[in-house]
Amino acid sequence: MSSTRDFHGVFPYLVSPIDGEGRVKEAVLERLVDDLIRAGVHGLTPLGSTGEFAYLDREQRRRIVEVVVATAAGRVPVVAGVAATTIADAVAQARIYAGLGVDGILAILEAYFPIADDGVVAYFSAIAGASELPVVLYTNPQFQRSDLTLAAITRLADVPNISYIKDASSNTGRLLSIINAVGERIRVFSASAHIPACVMLIGGVGWMAGPACLIPHESVALYDLCRAGKWTEAMSLQRKLWRLNLAFANYNLAACIKGGLEIQGYDVGSPLPPQAPLGAAGRADVAAILSDFRRVANAKDA
Repeated sequence: MSSTRDFHGVFPYLVSPIDGEGRVKEAVLERLVDDLIRAGVHGLTPLGSTGEFAYLDREQRRRIVEVVVATAAGRVPVVAGVAATTIADAVAQARIYAGLGVDGILAILEAYFPIADDGVVAYFSAIAGASELPVVLYTNPQFQRSDLTLAAITRLADVPNISYIKDASSNTGRLLSIINAVGERIRVFSASAHIPACVMLIGGVGWMAGPACLIPHESVALYDLCRAGKWTEAMSLQRKLWRLNLAFANYNLAACIKGGLEIQGYDVGSPLPPQAPLGAAGRADVAAILSDFRRVANAKDA
């Protein structure tokens, strides 16, 4: 297990490579993890939205976490996604992943019926109580039936090991409201829906996002520029990288990243049905973006 509990920087949301028989493509996942770590990412997040957590069964989820933890081998922290509709299921998942050696939990609330703030707070508090690991709250109102309100976040900030929040609302003003309300008790990670450099400017600590799987070197370079306070250079790079964020928003999340990784030579397979793979137009769009990044990188190395 990684010795650090201070999460910051670029945490790619890993895809979940699954073959036609429902088995985890372990060699592909191991290669992706190794390559991302060599590229300088600061952590890894399996079973996020890009990881298709909602489409995986319990054994697939467990095996993915096992492979990522074993391959990372303590080089960077692994923060695994826990998602459920019931507290009992969420707590069981959190305990299992803690036993597998993860460094933190990304806590996700799935809901069929809307849940009031008291129930939301009880859910995330129970996950935090399942282990001593740091917990990252995840909120994505685009997909979630019950969102984390500012009032609920403020209450959860009093839980000692709820230390971070990853907000995918695309509302940067909401992030500033969270920072103003909870201070250093809960630190903010950006999502791909936000402009990461802007989130860093207002006090964020990094970003957890699928596109970082495709452009890890560039993502790390952007983070380093932000940390150094080189905002003019950071925004110049951010403007170039934003094209991929837009593509990510325009297409199915897993399809976009899996399609991009296939273009880069990773046999990650298609999104799990009934999701559709990236279509011809999307594949051409992502390929063109990645090709432009390669040309810029080659020109710098020349």
